[in-house]
Amino acid sequence: MYFILFLLSLMMINPATNTESEKELFVVLTSADQETQMMAMVIATQTANQDVPVRILLCSDAGYLAIDGTESRQFEPAGRSPKELLSGLMQRGATVEVCGIFLPNRELAEGDLIEGITVASPPEVAAYMMKDGVRYFTF
Repeated sequence: MYFILFLLSLMMINPATNTESEKELFVVLTSADQETQMMAMVIATQTANQDVPVRILLCSDAGYLAIDGTESRQFEPAGRSPKELLSGLMQRGATVEVCGIFLPNRELAEGDLIEGITVASPPEVAAYMMKDGVRYFTF
């Protein structure tokens, strides 16, 4: 009887963590290289295909993917561009942000961003990165 109570108390103190539903992917993309951008979007898309939430932070020259009216080249075998894959990820619920220093250090404003893309809050991003189950990739 005491053994069973002991086991139950351990289960309550140390619940299981990092179940499949708690996994998330956080992609930080800084590269201006469009092939690198494409690979980052492909990995993010494949992760989303496995029902894992995706969050993308675009910094440095990769931030231009977030600017309305900019284009990126298409890559094979997908026949799509990094910007098209980014749009598809957003349609599926991915969170996409530009880093907080991207816009103020260029002649750009929030109105230049594609609808649905926001400016990241560094304290909030730091807290997110510390969450259990968040996988972090940078390109």
